[in-house]
Amino acid sequence: MNISLKQIEDFWHQVERTLDQLLASQGDTQFEADSLLAAYRLSLQKIDRNLTFHFERESDGGPVEMIFGCDGYPESIHAVLSVVGAAPELSGINFRAFNERYDPVPAFVNMGEELCEIDEFWCSLRELNGKLQLAIYLVDAPKILEMDPRVEAAMILLDALIGEYELMTRVWSLDWYELPIDPVDFGLMPLSHLRHAFDQMKARVAPVGITIH
Repeated sequence: MNISLKQIEDFWHQVERTLDQLLASQGDTQFEADSLLAAYRLSLQKIDRNLTFHFERESDGGPVEMIFGCDGYPESIHAVLSVVGAAPELSGINFRAFNERYDPVPAFVNMGEELCEIDEFWCSLRELNGKLQLAIYLVDAPKILEMDPRVEAAMILLDALIGEYELMTRVWSLDWYELPIDPVDFGLMPLSHLRHAFDQMKARVAPVGITIH
């Protein structure tokens, strides 16, 4: 994919011009400048249609972090790195590529109308022919992934457990299955145990892309 340096420069000029407006709109948990955020998204999608962003803030006194990602599409990793690599230094905000591991790992993810607890999910991680295959198990596994908020919650938890970049570049496939009656007897582990298992196995596989089934 050809990355347009001009479009990246235009995006950062747009952020520089509107940063004061963005920071002034900050509420208790989010920014209220919906039209401005929509304009950012439009500019990023001109660079690469998979580019995403969200904001985090660790404490009231710390700077806001604008975190860029690509919705799990490894072909767009270069676009994320190119955008963040061109970021200017601006007061009151930092820029970062990809969701990093999070400590402590959250016990739940609030998806608005549904609270998804990490204990709801089980998983398996297996190496086959030098490739890591990850499977997520849950009750009433969805046939259409996009229709179930638990799938998005699980992806957020996976980012927190092993990091978005390593998820895309070390895991060959990610599958979703119905949770068996006795997951331990089936050889599964709680999702909360994934980080330890992943760290023991990741050095044995070459970096790859991820295919979500």
